[in-house]
Amino acid sequence: MMLNRKAAGVLALSTLLLGALACGRREYHSEIKDLPKVAVTLVAGSSSESGNWLAATLQATRTANLSTRVGTQVKRVLAQEGQRVAAGSLLLVLGDEDLQAQLRAAETGLATVEAQHRRMTALFAQKAATTAEVEQTQAQLAQAQAGVASLKANIAYTQIRAPFAGVVQARKVNEGDFVGPGMPLIELVGEGEQEWVATFSEAEGRLLKAGQKIRFESEGTAGEAQVTALSPGGDAFSHKGTLRARVLKPKDLRQGAFGRLLLSGAKSEDLMVPRSALVLRGELTGVFLAKEGRTELRWITLGEGSGNSLPVRSGLKAEDRVIDRPGSLQDGQPIDIKQGGVSHVH
Repeated sequence: MMLNRKAAGVLALSTLLLGALACGRREYHSEIKDLPKVAVTLVAGSSSESGNWLAATLQATRTANLSTRVGTQVKRVLAQEGQRVAAGSLLLVLGDEDLQAQLRAAETGLATVEAQHRRMTALFAQKAATTAEVEQTQAQLAQAQAGVASLKANIAYTQIRAPFAGVVQARKVNEGDFVGPGMPLIELVGEGEQEWVATFSEAEGRLLKAGQKIRFESEGTAGEAQVTALSPGGDAFSHKGTLRARVLKPKDLRQGAFGRLLLSGAKSEDLMVPRSALVLRGELTGVFLAKEGRTELRWITLGEGSGNSLPVRSGLKAEDRVIDRPGSLQDGQPIDIKQGGVSHVH
């Protein structure tokens, strides 16, 4: 009898759980049904035939991050950010008191070794000294000379000079700061030639070759550049290569500007979507797809494009049906496709 009561209790509990689950499913479906059914327009699939655009950054062909190889204090700052300087101009003066004291001691030691070497050489000529004794003083002389030369080289590193003519892009220290070996002090950008730097995929690399002239656009300006260097697959994570293209015309563009390089001459395999189909959520970009009578939000990665259409690098397949002008659509919302409702990408 007790066993039957336990079984009956388990059966009742199972019935309640199943009822709750069924109720939850009914409520979920009712929530979906509460979303309004809307008519949407699809985007006709297409690919770009005008070529690929690569995002690029403008840099000077000559840049330098100046540092020292000694640990000391900044005494004087002679150059400010934005200042144009000639080659060899003194930019920073670092403290060299300790090095100067060491140099004086080393020069005194060198003079002593030189005198000893002269005496030993004279004694050897009189056969009053052995060859081994002369060789020992020669070794001591060479060691003392190397010590003096090393200290003079270190003292030279307390005078930070411009290796070429250019503009001070950044000054990273102030008077009184303590600096160590290898610490960046001044960033110098050379004047004159400029180049675009961009990354490219394996497919885009097939459209490139050294010496090739390509068109660019930047801040409302169009111009021409020439490819000077290609390093395919240099990035271990993205497996993308690096391109450098020297600006031919116009000259003197804004340093650090962003631009686009046109890789023409071949049809791109990228799928294209209009800007009007995009859904932006913070830093994420997506589109709504039509899937079995409902919407599906799909996050995508875009490439560089011109006009109303943009290439899709990842996230879409050729058979996907993209909804144009999604407005306030929600993921999973019921939809109807408009009769003849297919817009084309231009």
